[in-house]
Amino acid sequence: MDLSNLKPAEGSVKNNKRIGRGQGSGRGGTSTRGHKGAKSRSGYSQKIGFEGGQMPLYRRVPKYGFRNINRVEYRSINIDIIQQLAASQNLEVIDVELLIASGYISKNDKVKILGRGELKAKVDVKAHAFSASAAKAIESNGGQAIKL
Repeated sequence: MDLSNLKPAEGSVKNNKRIGRGQGSGRGGTSTRGHKGAKSRSGYSQKIGFEGGQMPLYRRVPKYGFRNINRVEYRSINIDIIQQLAASQNLEVIDVELLIASGYISKNDKVKILGRGELKAKVDVKAHAFSASAAKAIESNGGQAIKL
């Protein structure tokens, strides 16, 4: 085998339809576009969501709801995860950088500490927000809940 006798695999290469090259080709005349109408013309493109003149879905379905542009999305971390981190790494301060490094949050996330689980370690926790039960659990063990 050499470069002079290489061929593509059988059936992998098809010839294009040569459209609009005279009546004898079988694809002249209307050039496979049917007769008249917008779809037969050059430059035609259909609007996204167009349904042939029927009222489109995006106009049939009513609008509803409200999206607050000032909403702040928090990534929630529970007390049991704080306890797990403090116990495994012998930590006294847990902050956002540590949570990013350990893979619990991404670098642009805001963190809210929630109160599920129980905390036995004395830790200072730095986060963007705390639930009342989480702050109470941290402070009852002698730690601090520091808001960023």
